[in-house]
Amino acid sequence: MNVVIIQARVGSSRLPGKILREVKGLPMLDYVLARVKAIPNADLVCCAIPEGEANDELAQKAAQLGATVTRGSEKDVLSRYVIAARATNAQVVMRITSDCPFLDPAVSGRVLADFLTGGADYVSNVEARSWPHGLDTEVFTRAALEEAGQQATLDYDREHVTPWLRTAAHIVRRNVALSTDRYATWRWTLDYPEDLEFIKAVLEYFPPFPFLPSFEEVRAVVEAHPEVAAINAHLGSR
Repeated sequence: MNVVIIQARVGSSRLPGKILREVKGLPMLDYVLARVKAIPNADLVCCAIPEGEANDELAQKAAQLGATVTRGSEKDVLSRYVIAARATNAQVVMRITSDCPFLDPAVSGRVLADFLTGGADYVSNVEARSWPHGLDTEVFTRAALEEAGQQATLDYDREHVTPWLRTAAHIVRRNVALSTDRYATWRWTLDYPEDLEFIKAVLEYFPPFPFLPSFEEVRAVVEAHPEVAAINAHLGSR
């Protein structure tokens, strides 16, 4: 079972409730889930959402959109992933964050396909960054996730899920990269108000949802309209 686990929450100090912010009448969550469901060879989509009343609306929304929903710790996101993987009987886990409305199913599918060729415990497109921030995809074995859940002790490792997997000496890793790093500082994610304005500006150049522009199509807009790229360029890929 290849399970895409999306970490999602409403708490955000920089842009509260960002995943439920609307663009063209739809919450960001709708865009993200539509893209994730289109990833080739993904068998199931699960939203791993923090426990607590503050996230109940988000959990209900995710369920209404057809995602499996699991609940866990807000700060210990690694444990939240372990709970989700066990609940869905995942053998292969793809990690996606919910603040990536331009995630490209073909790009994520490429990472998954590389993983499925075998020989690695962890495959991503983030270890040596070449894709825009917002297309981030990580795929790893359930066994590696369980081991990380047992071995990772630092708060940073548990909050960000995969640092232990990216540094443990015995974990076999591969990276799926572009032939250029010219896009490595581009920012297509949602974390600041400027990011939301950038997303709105880009989507003005495309038909309405459910049309989902690809990496190449978004790139063409960004390259053709420097004033759009400038909206959040100062934030970089942080």
